[in-house]
Amino acid sequence: MGRAVTVAACALNQWALDFDGNLRRILQSIEVAKSRGARYRLGPELEICGAAPAALTAAARSRRPVMHRNVRYNCRVIFLNGKILLIRPKITLANAGNYRELRWFTPWSKPRHVEEYFLPRIIQEVTGQETVPFGDAVLATKDTCLGTEICEELWAPNSPHIEMGLDGVEIFTNSSGSHHVLRKAHTRVDLVNSATAKNGGIYVLANQKGCDGDRLYYDGCAMISVNGDTVAQGSQFSLDDVEVLVATLDLEDVRSYRAEISSRNLAASKVCPYPRIKVNFALACSDDVAVPAYVPIQWRHHSPEEEISLGPACWLWDFLRRSKQAGFFLPLSGGIDSSATACIGYSMCYQVCLAVKNGNTEVLADARRIVNDETYIPEDPREFCRRIFTTCYMASENSTQETCNRAKLLAEQIGSYHINLNIDAAVKAVVGIFSMVTGRSPRFSAYGGSSRENLALQNVQARIRMVLAYLFAQLTLWTRGMPGGLLVLGSSNVDEGLRGYLTKYDCSSADINPIGGISKTDLKSFIQYCIENFQLTSLRSIMSAPPTAELEPLVDGQLSQTDEVDMGMTYAELSIYGKLRKIAKAGPYSMFCKLISIWKEICTPREVASKVKHFFRMYSINRHKMTTLTPAYHAENYSPDDNRFDLRPFLYNTTWSWQFRCIDKQVNAVFFYDFIFKSKGLS
Repeated sequence: MGRAVTVAACALNQWALDFDGNLRRILQSIEVAKSRGARYRLGPELEICGAAPAALTAAARSRRPVMHRNVRYNCRVIFLNGKILLIRPKITLANAGNYRELRWFTPWSKPRHVEEYFLPRIIQEVTGQETVPFGDAVLATKDTCLGTEICEELWAPNSPHIEMGLDGVEIFTNSSGSHHVLRKAHTRVDLVNSATAKNGGIYVLANQKGCDGDRLYYDGCAMISVNGDTVAQGSQFSLDDVEVLVATLDLEDVRSYRAEISSRNLAASKVCPYPRIKVNFALACSDDVAVPAYVPIQWRHHSPEEEISLGPACWLWDFLRRSKQAGFFLPLSGGIDSSATACIGYSMCYQVCLAVKNGNTEVLADARRIVNDETYIPEDPREFCRRIFTTCYMASENSTQETCNRAKLLAEQIGSYHINLNIDAAVKAVVGIFSMVTGRSPRFSAYGGSSRENLALQNVQARIRMVLAYLFAQLTLWTRGMPGGLLVLGSSNVDEGLRGYLTKYDCSSADINPIGGISKTDLKSFIQYCIENFQLTSLRSIMSAPPTAELEPLVDGQLSQTDEVDMGMTYAELSIYGKLRKIAKAGPYSMFCKLISIWKEICTPREVASKVKHFFRMYSINRHKMTTLTPAYHAENYSPDDNRFDLRPFLYNTTWSWQFRCIDKQVNAVFFYDFIFKSKGLS
């Protein structure tokens, strides 16, 4: 009958400039797709290209983007049996947030237009073609019609699939490079399903997975949708470098669905047609009498706590194996942030052991190379953790025994190699140099010192911890008779970065930070998740303890310093400020106007004004710290990362004079009206 088509969507852990590895993963995915009966195989954006092996080799060797008439484009190249059918340039480029595609590529601005493209000689020698079609077209096979989207085009308000569907395209294919953000996956799924719900059709989405060599983690989620229903779902987080999703679908389901949508058919009768590239090939077999009926599935979304457990853990694994280091070093303070980082490290070890148990030979080979043992098999996460994960509690005279005990007990439960040390001698030596040179001895404010002295003495402790962290990261394995060095992990959260509540070049300065894009609120929920799912009972006391830097002297052996008192705001408030500042693009006055409504039950307008002013003063004073912030896993859309995501000045007029005057004027007006109403008995 010729109506059942088998298609494959791939999620590949590609790595920028790793030409050999990228080619190997592409070829593996092609073999898997063919072995499972697929007649069409789709790969993620910028994988190199989806090609037959010979043409693939040539494309990989050319190591160049597609240049058409001296203009560089981000393209999908569609092959069949060693011949190029179409080069389709990207129409809508991602140019906000983490993406700067316009820096590298030019969007194709000629809709429904095809030109002749002259192939480089290295490709001509393989395909035997001199020119191929280049532009915005669709593929007409013997039995159906296929259209192309590339990543951002799915998210655009005028997505190509709308007009393509009206013009008779039955299968939409999207090569995507979509990164992970907490609570984002459902949006991607909804976009795909809504594309086929309104217009009918089959939508095949492939996505990149893994660490991009930077702050992003691409979270797979390859999927196939039919007429608004998900019929195949790929994993969001896994250590498999190659994942192939295959589904067999009935083209008649699409045709029957569309025939019943009167509004769609009226619009289709007036649509401007796409150029069609005729392909002498059928996706369906002629003898497919027994056509399987598709069965919709309910997409299984991870909770935010599961996302934190899995996403950063996979990112850490990619970073560790590709950096060729021997493990991680974490300053473990016994607080929520460093404990959450330790739990992510443990989750990584858990995922490695699970992948090896499930037969992943690449993960096994990587683990053996990291621990320098060709016979090693990671079976117990705690045992593997002890080999590759070192934690260190760095005590001072301002530390409590409680935090020391919490750090030690957590290290025992996750299995890390744990070190206890005291930094007082180093602190006294550094302060002693200052006193010797200046003849002055700074004091904490608790002992009569000024705020400048107090802050400087806190910063000395914090910065010495950073120096010691790197010293121990380089030499700890040497002392244990093991080769290699350790990557230092930072553990400051996204809210502290936004507020600037960290010492520049302290132990928040590290090689990478798995929680730097995660809020304190989400980290607390993640800690509770680890108690319940990893049975890390030591985390209960960590959850109940007030967050503290432990940099000021104790009073009667007890803490005198807590984070939220130091900051002058709560972590919950910081999350709200961050979302309004970045996502809602609110300045001081706009934020004040929004918050007097949001907080009307708990704060007066004058109190809201005071909070907003304090936040913007602290944010602007400390913005310079973002320029040296440790590269962190991107997980929140209000991240203050200055390198790639949140590009803003780091020298502000911190008085915000005009903005604050506007706030004061509004507060006085509200107070005046409130006074008038109350005096007249109208309240």
